Amino acid sequence: MRIWVDADACPGVIKEILFRAAQRTGLELTLVANHALKTPPAPNIRAVQVASGFDVADSEIVRQVKTGDLVVTADIPLAAEVIEAGGHALSPRGELFTADTIKAKLTMRDFMETMRASGVDTGGPPAIGQADRQKFANQLDRFLAQRRE
Repeated sequence: MRIWVDADACPGVIKEILFRAAQRTGLELTLVANHALKTPPAPNIRAVQVASGFDVADSEIVRQVKTGDLVVTADIPLAAEVIEAGGHALSPRGELFTADTIKAKLTMRDFMETMRASGVDTGGPPAIGQADRQKFANQLDRFLAQRRE
């Protein structure tokens, strides 16, 4: 199992949690972004820079993901593609997307996009807080523990 990160929009505090988890477990961690990223000097942690463009990083992740891999992303369509490919998707806020929940998430995303397109100011998500960080770290630890049993 590998961990992939949709790193263009992943908060730094979440990346730090992932770095520590990769160093602790020895799992391969790959951050994919359209800009250069700094990673700790560890043989199992790497960054892949892709060309700029709409969904280029997402496409690279989908191309590389294997059954059982974990992808960290807030991008609902990417999460849906990962699940369809046999992978797992976890949001930076600690929500583990599943085949049972992803369709509802896609529907809500599409509805909100329609609202924004019609001029409704829907605002954005709040900044990642301490509770979100803790939820992410706990969900990641549970996920990794279940895969090691």
